[in-house]
Amino acid sequence: MKRNLMAMCAMCGLAIVVLGGAFTPKASATGPIAVDCDRACLDGLATQYLSALVAHDPKTLPLAKGVKYTENDQVMDVGDGFWGTATAVGGYKHCFADPVVEQIGCMVTMHEGDHVVIMGMRLRVELGRITEIETTYYRQGGGGPSNAVGLDTSQAEPLWFDVVPAAKRVSRQQLITTANMYFAGLENNDGKGVYPFADDCDRMENGIHTTNNPTLSPNAPFNAFAMSCTAQFKSGYYAVVTRIHHRRFPIVDEERGIVWAYVIFDQNGTVQTIHLTNGQDVSMKNFNRPSSLEVTEAFKIQDGKIRRIEMVGSGLQYHLNSAWGGISDK
Repeated sequence: MKRNLMAMCAMCGLAIVVLGGAFTPKASATGPIAVDCDRACLDGLATQYLSALVAHDPKTLPLAKGVKYTENDQVMDVGDGFWGTATAVGGYKHCFADPVVEQIGCMVTMHEGDHVVIMGMRLRVELGRITEIETTYYRQGGGGPSNAVGLDTSQAEPLWFDVVPAAKRVSRQQLITTANMYFAGLENNDGKGVYPFADDCDRMENGIHTTNNPTLSPNAPFNAFAMSCTAQFKSGYYAVVTRIHHRRFPIVDEERGIVWAYVIFDQNGTVQTIHLTNGQDVSMKNFNRPSSLEVTEAFKIQDGKIRRIEMVGSGLQYHLNSAWGGISDK
């Protein structure tokens, strides 16, 4: 009961953080983008951004004077960092648009010389110009299982694009609440939470399926990757994640039942053995030092249940404090 009450209180604050920018009064556009940038407008802007990126020419973009730009939560000038090393747009592009707040997020494979990189990208438009650019990158060796090369030759599952019938759509806040339950159940995972997964739930992380995938780590003493979303959480396997902070949900697509989230996973290094709910002990010796994972994650939600999850995550310094803020930020 106490845990549920705390979660409800957190969500009250969350609603203010997430929705605070959604109802900014409109004014005349000061740039070439429509003042009410709809889905097609946002999709076109994402394509334009990627073209400018590989051309190493941010001047072709309608940038606001004070545009904020980050790479893996580090604030820098537009044109620095990946702008100098990106060589081509890859074959995978999965975008999530939110015309209400004029934002779009995309998970895209990019080429950086001979290497395939998975990029999470978020753009925000205000008054006809780009005011926010947030990018995250997974490079090979950045932590956890991955298959960037395989992702580069694939396409997003059609289920993501299914439109929810108008009579079955729920509010932005309801979608955010469901997505946040995922992180609430993952943090200090004990197998006793309320886990809002559909029976066919599946998760992909850095281009590889990390649920329902018996071929991933088949010889492990406990192969969590072979399990369903619900079974994983009920096992208590994710107790190694000791804190999830700087949670944000900037993009919500009510029409398609999608939430785009950012969080930081902390593993404080003290959980080196997990006692699973089935009585088995699992060594977590690879997590014997403080570390964090910067996570960009999208959820496909239907009838209050999570059906699909897609994530880009990369290991960074312990307890990274996001440049973009968020709830649970200590």
